[in-house]
Amino acid sequence: MRINSVDAVRGLTVTAMLLVNDAGDWSHIYPWLEHAHWHGCTPADFIFPVFMLIVGVSIQLALGRQIEAGAVRPPLAQAVLLRGARIVALGIALNVVSMFAMDAHFRLLGVLQRTGICFAAAGLIALYLPNARTQWALLAATLLGYWALLAGGGMEPNTNLADRIDTALLGPWSYQFDSATGLAHEPEGILSTLPSLGTVLLGMRAGDLLRRGRIGTLAAAGALAMLVGGLWSLALPLNKQLWTSSFVLWTGGFGMLAIALAYQLIDVRGWPPLGRAMGVNAIAAYAGSWLASCALAASGVMGPLYEQVFRAPLAPLFGQEFASMAFAASFTAVFWLAMGYAWRRGWRITI
Repeated sequence: MRINSVDAVRGLTVTAMLLVNDAGDWSHIYPWLEHAHWHGCTPADFIFPVFMLIVGVSIQLALGRQIEAGAVRPPLAQAVLLRGARIVALGIALNVVSMFAMDAHFRLLGVLQRTGICFAAAGLIALYLPNARTQWALLAATLLGYWALLAGGGMEPNTNLADRIDTALLGPWSYQFDSATGLAHEPEGILSTLPSLGTVLLGMRAGDLLRRGRIGTLAAAGALAMLVGGLWSLALPLNKQLWTSSFVLWTGGFGMLAIALAYQLIDVRGWPPLGRAMGVNAIAAYAGSWLASCALAASGVMGPLYEQVFRAPLAPLFGQEFASMAFAASFTAVFWLAMGYAWRRGWRITI
């Protein structure tokens, strides 16, 4: 079951992801395009959790009707696991390309790896634990349990339980690794994948409300989630890198409100589904932008291109941050147009 507004919000989320990930000059970035250094939540910090929320919505839309119709679960479970594994494999492959193209160290985990793991786990939950109360209870247990785990180990960088686990199990395969101290940090790490699954579970419940046309309830639930997340942040800070439980509700609630609004505007009032072309080929757009960035870096074109086309003419007039953002916007626009062309041709690239 496809709903235009869901594709549109997914596409706008991926567009924002490209805009944040592809600055022309990482030394000059507007604050609202940067992630919070540690505690806190900037506009950029909403992007990935809203994408993960939509993963849950999509699982519910795809599997909910089949489950209610009595579909045989084992074949569906096999398909879910295989797709999750392909997404993880693609993420690892992109990291390998980055390692060679940018002379970077190998990183095992990342955005697509987290997406694939959570997709597979949530898909199995949707198939074998479809009851709404069971899923709400599982979400509550996940968020409260993760809070307890963090509380027992503190919240500071490198000393929190999530970082300690990643240091022990990932080590130099983490996003950041200090060879002098042996300490590692992985924002898409092992333990913090647990509350990310909570975001997907919240999306599954949002998807059920959406599928049943209960848009008012969806909006109210989103507002309530943001309220609870905001209050919870007084005791458990919002933190994307740890994906704290308060962060799950704060960003997930925002995503639920965004989906409810988009549904009302696009599916009810008939507004054009801006972003849908990016949404139906979201992973292709993300992977393509990654490969393009690697190609620009490896070829040596990136430096002169940015200097001559963006920094030199724009920075004196509008500032270094504007020039950096102009490159990111132009880079993103290329993929917006490419995905629009693919949509018009009827091409869907799935894995």
